[in-house]
Amino acid sequence: MAKIKPSDVSVPEFHQLLLGTIAPRPIAFASTVDKEGRVNLSPFSFFNVFSANPPILVFSPARRARDNSTKHTLENVLEVPEVTISIVNYSMVEQMSLASSEYDRGVDEFVKSGLTAVASETVRPPRVGEAPAAYECRVVEVKALGENGGAGNLVICEVQLAHISDDIFLNSKIDPFKLDAVSRMGGDWYCRAQGDALFEVEKPIKTKGMGVDNIPKSIRNSKVLTGNHLGKLGNVESMPSEEEVNNFANEPEVSAILQYVDHEPDRIQVELHKLAAQHLDAGDPLSAWKVLLQDY
Repeated sequence: MAKIKPSDVSVPEFHQLLLGTIAPRPIAFASTVDKEGRVNLSPFSFFNVFSANPPILVFSPARRARDNSTKHTLENVLEVPEVTISIVNYSMVEQMSLASSEYDRGVDEFVKSGLTAVASETVRPPRVGEAPAAYECRVVEVKALGENGGAGNLVICEVQLAHISDDIFLNSKIDPFKLDAVSRMGGDWYCRAQGDALFEVEKPIKTKGMGVDNIPKSIRNSKVLTGNHLGKLGNVESMPSEEEVNNFANEPEVSAILQYVDHEPDRIQVELHKLAAQHLDAGDPLSAWKVLLQDY
């Protein structure tokens, strides 16, 4: 067995060892506001419950190892000591990944991810409407664990009000299968609390997706595409060119749809969205965009 002292390796190396072995870790959306009232939404896997009486949740926005800068979430809770914690499940994991992009200060990740901001009752930050459970919290303490890059900051939160979806109860208890929680493993790996547990979602470290808010309404309001599909589309930095879209119309599966009997626009749209969903499920969002942008 390898013996590794933290001082013998770089911070990023030991960081990956920690995250690769201390897993799975539950994921929380932390919603905060700054003193000007601007909303920030960010996911954290450095998160858990630490007390029931009083009800205490703790998460940790760490200082960035590369430049020792701090995250907007930390800056916000120091200005406005309130936060809502929303639990992430499988149905929103792609939108969660999109929201983890390092957008500029003041950019609302609710808008970018396409998630619904629901007004809280006891605190200023909104909660995630799609979350199976959410907790309105008062920040009791922010404890800095160091001053160098990679140092955590424990945000200790006392729950003021809980919101639990009726859909995840079974015989008055939380059903883990209905909750369908997801958790972080190491690297790009995640774990799902049912079925085929391991799956992969590429983390947008070097990219900044266009966001769900830049997806045309006709696509965003699709009756076929799910929130995960929209998250994958929003994670693309730019749409394909008109030439690329036009060339893709010659693909057999696309041309067959465009030549639909009687050219029924509604039916054509549904079939195009179904084809796009297949490309998204296969991990090919660019082809999905080329399908969705067809002129019919």
